[in-house]
Amino acid sequence: MSDQIKVSRRAALAGAAALPLAAAAGATRAAAPMMGTAMSPFHRIKVGGFDVTTLLAGTRAVEGPHNIFGLNVDADTFAAVSAEANLPTDVSQFFFTPTVVNTGSELVLFDTGLSGAGTTAALEAAGYTVDQIDVVVITHMHGDHIGGMTLDDGSLTYGNARYVTGRAEFDAWAAQDNDNFKAKIAPFAEQFSFLEDGGSVASGLTAMAAFGHTPGHMTYMVEDGGTQLVLGADFANHYVWSLAHPDWEVKFDMDKAAAAATRRRILDMMATDKTAFVGYHMPWPGIGYVEKAGDDFAYVPHSYQLML
Repeated sequence: MSDQIKVSRRAALAGAAALPLAAAAGATRAAAPMMGTAMSPFHRIKVGGFDVTTLLAGTRAVEGPHNIFGLNVDADTFAAVSAEANLPTDVSQFFFTPTVVNTGSELVLFDTGLSGAGTTAALEAAGYTVDQIDVVVITHMHGDHIGGMTLDDGSLTYGNARYVTGRAEFDAWAAQDNDNFKAKIAPFAEQFSFLEDGGSVASGLTAMAAFGHTPGHMTYMVEDGGTQLVLGADFANHYVWSLAHPDWEVKFDMDKAAAAATRRRILDMMATDKTAFVGYHMPWPGIGYVEKAGDDFAYVPHSYQLML
């Protein structure tokens, strides 16, 4: 018993002596700065022999998501769906995700982001330079897709590239009095080539009409080695409020009925074929699958299927 008491006393004395040191060490550790949230600026997968890299050109919190999504449903319905998905109803997080496809012979950038700086920073983090971009494809001409077309001096950000967009999209915006189009697209109209539904950007990159969000909105099929990936752009802009509820109206859809029909058609195709897609505004890194859920659909984030 006495030996146990002695050991306990030694342990107690040793522990007491260590307390100032532990406190000092704890103080040092506590001095590490709070870093806040962060995400990697790029994410790379494989589609056959192609490298496909999503770029985080920007992200921001937006208040009042029911002012954007589900315009044709009441507040209680929106709140119930959001609660079921563990989503707040006062604010949502938006992501802006251009995509680079390296076919081995050309480096193709799909959309340019809100600004040149955000996209080019992510591009450089991914190991590419602006001079290496061979083709710039504009899926549609909303400002968050064409904002990075030019530098501060008005010159093209991707000076070595050829430019591609849908004919219907270009013509629709050219007929409007739109400042973004006038500044970012119109001065370079002669450098664009135009596609119809089924047109080819390059081998393995095929345009697919997805009208509704804008008059000539295009998605693109990436296909190589028996593997497919849809670059979905803005056919669905939220993984719950528009993808899982394709009939919900979205503020930025210019033709809301056509956009809803397009969503259902594309979602059904991808769910049936088990094809992955990149959604420009999907949760980072923007890559996922679609499953049927009754009459609607469910979003399934990509894990490692396209890394193997």
